[in-house]
Amino acid sequence: MAISDYIDRAEGLLRGVATRVTRGRIAVLATLLESKRALSHHEVEGKLDRLNNIDRVTVYRVLEWLTKHGLAHRLSGDDRIWRFTAAREHHQDNHPHFTRLGCGETICLASGVDFPRVAVPLGYKGAHVEVTVKGHCPSRLNRKRPARRTARENGVRRAHV
Repeated sequence: MAISDYIDRAEGLLRGVATRVTRGRIAVLATLLESKRALSHHEVEGKLDRLNNIDRVTVYRVLEWLTKHGLAHRLSGDDRIWRFTAAREHHQDNHPHFTRLGCGETICLASGVDFPRVAVPLGYKGAHVEVTVKGHCPSRLNRKRPARRTARENGVRRAHV
């Protein structure tokens, strides 16, 4: 898909919310639609070309606005950085994510997972459940690990007692 397709799609989604369609909202949403993974505010800002002339505060406000209106969702990371992804049609409000250990890249997993029922304290009402599976990507799993050397190969002699 070309970037112009993502721009057209973003504009259509924004018009569907029946709100003001701005250049900044189109650019940020198109960036999220184009990405295959969740992006931090800084990453979104970096992907917007300089011709868009959108400052970092505007990017932050647009991300918050998109989240509030259901066009994007926000994920919390172990590194305390929020990451955002476009709320695609096949997603439900609650769906699981996969986070790669090491780099922190986060991707959405298929919806349709039954979340466990959790008892909350009497008088409280739960609002949101987050499920994140953490693991390694295939390239990391397929890397050859160096063979372990024996004590003798390391030049260590065993002491006889």
